[in-house]
Amino acid sequence: MAARIDFATQCTAQPTSDDNWGETTTAVTGTSEHSLSQEDIVRITKDLEESVGLGCRRYLSLTLGLLLGLLVFLTPLAFLVLPQVLWPERVQPCGTACEGLFISVAFKLLILLLAVWALFLRPPRAALPRIFVFRALLALLVLLLVLSYWLFYGVRILDSQDENYQGIVQYAVSLVDALLFVHYLAIVLLELRQLQPCFCVCVTRNTDGETRHYNLGQLSIQRAAMVILENYYKDFPVHNPALLTASKSRAAKHLAGLKVYNVDGPGNNATAGQSRAMIAAAARRRDTSHNELYYEEADHERRVRKRKARLVVAVEEAFTHVRRMQEEELKKPPGEVMDPREAAQAIFPSMARALQKYLRTTRQQHCHSMESIQKHLAFCITHNMTPKAFLESYLTPGPTLQYGRERWMASQWTLVSEASVTSSLRDGTAFLLKCIDFSLVVTTKGIPYIKLSEEFIDPKSHKFVLRLQSETSV
Repeated sequence: MAARIDFATQCTAQPTSDDNWGETTTAVTGTSEHSLSQEDIVRITKDLEESVGLGCRRYLSLTLGLLLGLLVFLTPLAFLVLPQVLWPERVQPCGTACEGLFISVAFKLLILLLAVWALFLRPPRAALPRIFVFRALLALLVLLLVLSYWLFYGVRILDSQDENYQGIVQYAVSLVDALLFVHYLAIVLLELRQLQPCFCVCVTRNTDGETRHYNLGQLSIQRAAMVILENYYKDFPVHNPALLTASKSRAAKHLAGLKVYNVDGPGNNATAGQSRAMIAAAARRRDTSHNELYYEEADHERRVRKRKARLVVAVEEAFTHVRRMQEEELKKPPGEVMDPREAAQAIFPSMARALQKYLRTTRQQHCHSMESIQKHLAFCITHNMTPKAFLESYLTPGPTLQYGRERWMASQWTLVSEASVTSSLRDGTAFLLKCIDFSLVVTTKGIPYIKLSEEFIDPKSHKFVLRLQSETSV
């Protein structure tokens, strides 16, 4: 069965509006123009419709939770107030013990309110396709508990107009105690149960084979998918389709070089022998294709090292110029000091060409726009970072969250699983997290049962006797 997780995330990178900013960068202006195609309008409309449905479902669950919370917190207070309102002349006076119970109810309700706020009133991390079973069961348990107390209160207290007000207060205290125990049960089921690792999941990206392993506890498939996606953003390097294009073009080139000959077709023996010779020559060319791949990768690494060296030199010279400018600005009046953004715009053209050539060589040009690079440069200048710290974001591909949201394509993940997404993880469970350009294949293995045995070592077994002979060699 297939289920959809409404989780906005990065699936692919969008190309920059200007691919030649390295050659055309001479000044930075404050104006920009944007245009929308028909496909963009259709996509935006679809995203709005999906977001409206997601918002309605989220607000519906929030509304039901608030109504249940109001019912829970107002019920003990109603138990205490109704006798004073409906039959005040028949209610027995409340003594010292009864007044002490008032303080107990007040503080227990305050503790319960803070506990509910800490556990349940948290911003949702994702919109799951199915309900959270344990949370729904706890809500049903609380509703049944409150209704049972109301039923007993209506039959035994309201109908008979009980005069023992201390007993009524104790009845309200017992309800608050029961609610506190239910909250403790919620902590065990929702938080503590999943802490102990029980499974090791292997997450593999189907396009480039990037793999990570995570230890998970007792979770349902949909909640395990949510945890995996949260870790995907910080652990997996950004998905770069440009790196896959090179391997596909190489494979297409090799396939284009293959020729098929009809050996068994009509013709004389000389033609058949010539065809066999051509097939053998083609096979020998295929056998040498690994040499072509080797030299191609070696040439690519050489060009990357060359571009990297030029980039490092250009950035170091630019930062040296910045330090020189900072020393000169210390002598200027306070009103004429250049801010970090202006300094970044001033030195960016000197490194723009080398940076763009390096990004093109490493096929990262679509991941970094001119504006994002200038912001990062201004950030490094503000915090007095070194050229190496500035270049680290471009020399080493980082995780998905490192890149700006304008490089992301917001979409939904689709959870594909043969088992129900509300069922718990088991040994051998496999499911798929699909996005637009790639998928995450998840396989589950149970952590093996470890049996440790103890071996006692007798302390006397380590003792030995050193015997020295009186005779020595002459």
